[in-house]
Amino acid sequence: MAGGKIQKKRHGGGGARLQGGIPFEKSKGQHILRNPALVDSIIAKAGLKPTDTVLEIGPGTGNLTKRLLEAGVKAVVAVELDPRMVLELSRRFQGHPLSSRLKVQELSFVIQGDVLKCDLPYFDICVANIPYQISSPLTFKLLSHRPIFRCAVIMFQREFAMRLVAQPGDTLYCRLSVNVQLLSRVSHLLKVGRNNFRPPPKVDSSVVRIEPRKPLPPVSFKEWDGLVRICFNRKNKTLGSLFKQKRVLELLEKNYKTMQSLQLAQDSGTGEEKMSPYDVALLANMVEDLSMETSDEKEDDDMEMDDADAADGRTSFKEKIMGILQQGDFAEKRSSKLSQVDFLYLLSLFNKAGIHFS
Repeated sequence: MAGGKIQKKRHGGGGARLQGGIPFEKSKGQHILRNPALVDSIIAKAGLKPTDTVLEIGPGTGNLTKRLLEAGVKAVVAVELDPRMVLELSRRFQGHPLSSRLKVQELSFVIQGDVLKCDLPYFDICVANIPYQISSPLTFKLLSHRPIFRCAVIMFQREFAMRLVAQPGDTLYCRLSVNVQLLSRVSHLLKVGRNNFRPPPKVDSSVVRIEPRKPLPPVSFKEWDGLVRICFNRKNKTLGSLFKQKRVLELLEKNYKTMQSLQLAQDSGTGEEKMSPYDVALLANMVEDLSMETSDEKEDDDMEMDDADAADGRTSFKEKIMGILQQGDFAEKRSSKLSQVDFLYLLSLFNKAGIHFS
């Protein structure tokens, strides 16, 4: 959904078109934002400063771009996949008094390409009205960007947006919620009805503000996501039940033995391991199951450890895991009710006992 594409209705035959007579492509998420007041609201809530370089993703024909430049920012860096839109944007601002802030120069230019594949330049603020199919990978690509930006104001599909801001106990609280909120503060700004677009998409939208945390929490993201992945496999089951599953115990025991053999168990979990941009960037390749997961709908083919496994000596390891959960009073708790602090504490208990998730 290219951002800021505002178009008055055309009369007569033919398909829907963007400004300049360019037909839009719904396969690329090109729906036209037809309410100028929404553009003004998005800009107002971005908290722009005269010294800001703004990253705009999906500028389309440039109506949002124009408002950003008129807001007096230092520069606008626009990333657009559709070459037709890049040409239209260049034509629109050719000779414009503000065009010096939107041309190929050190801080201000148009990038033609896939935002998920190109290297992003420095920016202070991101403003985006995006194709909803790239919501997860784009969110984590932005959060892995360095240097850390001040905030992003992004239009998402409403259900995705509400998962981003969901809190423990909410129906939509899921692994996506936990991972994004570990890395940033997320707030819901605006609900945008589907009739504000032409043609109307099938779903409503919401504008969300994302502010990266500074500094990042002192935790390995690979470890964190490994724990959260297990916990949200069945978010309404008790942790005691989840960690009795044979598959989970086998994974953790394998990790435990590997760490022991490498003599790293004592050095890990000391609080010295920090989350790196590389850790965060890993999620760009791990988000297929993050977008819409919320419930225990997947068929559960995991089984708890049986007597045969006990004979193989796994009983003591299972007791070790249960002891850790009981130590933190987690055995009867459910992931759907746990906060960021709870998960961080649980991870620290496991790591101190030499149990790792990556």
